[in-house]
Amino acid sequence: MTPLEPAARESERSFPGREGEGARLPRPRSGVPEAAPDGPALEALLRAALDEDIGSGDLTSRTAVPEGARARARLVAKQEGVLAGLGCFARVFALCDPGVVFESTRHDGETVAPGDELARLEGNARALLMAERTALNLIQRLCGIATRTASYVRIVEALQGERPVRILDTRKTTPGLRALEKYAVRCGGGENHRFGLSDEVMLKENHIDLAGRSIALVLADLRAAVGDGARITAEARDAQEAREAIQGGADVVLLDNMTPDQMAALVPDLRELGSARGRDLELEASGGIGADDLRAVAASGVDRISIGALTHSVSALDLSLYLEPLR
Repeated sequence: MTPLEPAARESERSFPGREGEGARLPRPRSGVPEAAPDGPALEALLRAALDEDIGSGDLTSRTAVPEGARARARLVAKQEGVLAGLGCFARVFALCDPGVVFESTRHDGETVAPGDELARLEGNARALLMAERTALNLIQRLCGIATRTASYVRIVEALQGERPVRILDTRKTTPGLRALEKYAVRCGGGENHRFGLSDEVMLKENHIDLAGRSIALVLADLRAAVGDGARITAEARDAQEAREAIQGGADVVLLDNMTPDQMAALVPDLRELGSARGRDLELEASGGIGADDLRAVAASGVDRISIGALTHSVSALDLSLYLEPLR
């Protein structure tokens, strides 16, 4: 577990309906955490990002801006979207000017409109200029992730019936930014899939092809190795693999690259098979699912839909930082 993970896992404490002794699945990682990612790992990441931009020094500001000059700044939205990353935005400025005064006027997870003022800062003018681009790059990307996630969540919420469908991210994140990007997914109303290779088991097609034994035997070995406390997801490329995964004791069966019609036909049989074993079972859809496919996939009867595009190919939300001198 990295120092950035605990805040991003906070809502595991509350999962109605899974509190009894027979509960098998860990609680979903959903809802905006009480605390944003922080700690030494975040500071190291932000310092590296600043070093990349500043290098040996800001050639422009140290000549154009008088030493000791002070300025105020306003962070303003130029697009509608969902806010995420105010904490790391503020931390970038604090690393450049420990005396900076930061005041947020909005909160992560809120929807913002063009012209909305999101935060105000006051501090050393040169420091504000040095931090500006790094801070904006981070918060704009995180807001883009939260905004994309929220748009997908709205689509499935409009279809909700007796079995709510949840939107999850994947491990297709920017190296080094995973905890922040997964935090942004939750700001947008989504849920976090596993954080890495060490916190959940996910038996994928390559594991199956390389294992040299049946899915059921591999799953039995995995359960013996990790116990009942870890979630085990098994990927299934067809109906037979899905049935084998359930019989082998998987907590989640991931229906990979199946059409909505294929899943709709298969889900009732899988639920019946899962019910017969007397344990919790979740069905997940994954594989190139976009906004155009989402309604049909959600209507197929799955519990959750994992979407790599939430983090791997989003557009940054357009934000601007306006600076002015303090007289």
